[in-house]
Amino acid sequence: MIKKLLPAIIQHDDTKKVLMLGYMNEEALTKTYNGPNVWFYSRSRKKLWEKGETSGNYLKVKKIKIDCDLDSILITALPQGPTCHTGNTSCFENNTEYKDSIFSELDKDNQSEIIDQLIEIISSRKISNDENSYTSKLLNSGIKRISQKVVEEAGEVAIACVSNDKEEIINEFSDLFYHMLVLIEASPIDYEDVWKQLSLRMKN
Repeated sequence: MIKKLLPAIIQHDDTKKVLMLGYMNEEALTKTYNGPNVWFYSRSRKKLWEKGETSGNYLKVKKIKIDCDLDSILITALPQGPTCHTGNTSCFENNTEYKDSIFSELDKDNQSEIIDQLIEIISSRKISNDENSYTSKLLNSGIKRISQKVVEEAGEVAIACVSNDKEEIINEFSDLFYHMLVLIEASPIDYEDVWKQLSLRMKN
């Protein structure tokens, strides 16, 4: 039984190409099992949504598998049109070469959802394993190297704050925050675990 949100990888049933990454709670997985289409849970909107409900580009479910650790889902499906909102067959057709470019992909009109968007991009880089992606390379380098990067970035934040350079402070905090999210992705915990702990601390 699913007690939290799990990442769901969608793969083309015929070509085996990875199409997209979404998140499912127990209800979304149940609806997907019942078919015929794939359902997700939107973390930003806090509601279920059927893939293709607005575009008509549904994902017809073929097979559903859950990994051995029960913490991720693999679904093979037949897309009824482009899977990506950009019109591409897959959401993984846009190669990002530099880490700074990852921030340009975020929807600037939805600042309140920027964390969710950034998490989804980082999670997708883990799955795509793109050799041209800084994030993919960083995740592949291992948790020790990522931890070192977080320490380095934290030091640069401190130096920037002492120098009182506003632009540098913003840049260094952005780098630190990004690397912290990558470290969470590489760690054995979920982002939701951190959000819950922060919520508890707000009450104290």
